[in-house]
Amino acid sequence: MILLIDIGNTNTHVGLATKKGVSRHVSFNSRSWLDQTAENRILKFTGKSRIHGVTLCSVVPKITQTARELSRRLWEIEALELNYKTARGIEIDYPNPHTIGADRLANAIAAKHHFGAPVTVVDFGTAVTFDVVNRDGRYIGGIITPGLSAMTDYLHEKTALLPCIHLREVNSVIGKSTVEAMLIGVIQGYGGMIQSLLHNITKELACHDMPLVATGGFAHIITKRIPEISAVVPTLTLEGMRLAWLNINSK
Repeated sequence: MILLIDIGNTNTHVGLATKKGVSRHVSFNSRSWLDQTAENRILKFTGKSRIHGVTLCSVVPKITQTARELSRRLWEIEALELNYKTARGIEIDYPNPHTIGADRLANAIAAKHHFGAPVTVVDFGTAVTFDVVNRDGRYIGGIITPGLSAMTDYLHEKTALLPCIHLREVNSVIGKSTVEAMLIGVIQGYGGMIQSLLHNITKELACHDMPLVATGGFAHIITKRIPEISAVVPTLTLEGMRLAWLNINSK
């Protein structure tokens, strides 16, 4: 089995995969790496599975080394760390490729493999990111906006009366309470922003039939209002990590 460890700012996603695909996955808070419970969570998840490869995708540098050491200690494996040098399966046309987040490269690899090129990925994580692969199959950049939780947390932290809210769907466009008003602003407002940005991307590339793929924790909430989205793939990042490992180790 290939162990996939995707360390994000908020959550860590762990998956087990074969040459055919991601077989199962689990998530836990990335703070678990700091309180030293991440190892137990991963061991419980992997169980008796025989691990013969590890792919690491991290956007939290202070945790990256801990994950590398865990791979060496538990399985005597040097983890494949996904970055612009190891991102097999996609070419990169970007001025400073070392600044591209590993998760964004993983998304681009998986989207290109399964949907072809051109393709755009929208990842609804701590930040909402757009990543674009052009007609030639090259990663050419994207867009970064604040994530949904970041927006609601900011409103709560910077105002005296606005509460901390849990994201959920609201059908009306006029809120009948402070919470409803905030939810409409975030969910419906974000949906409109996403649509506008996707429209501008397809216009700039002159690719109006381009697949638009969504992933990330809040994708299922927002994409209900965005008919332009071609598919929602919750395991897209893990799938890109799996493909990156195969592209290096199957040759």
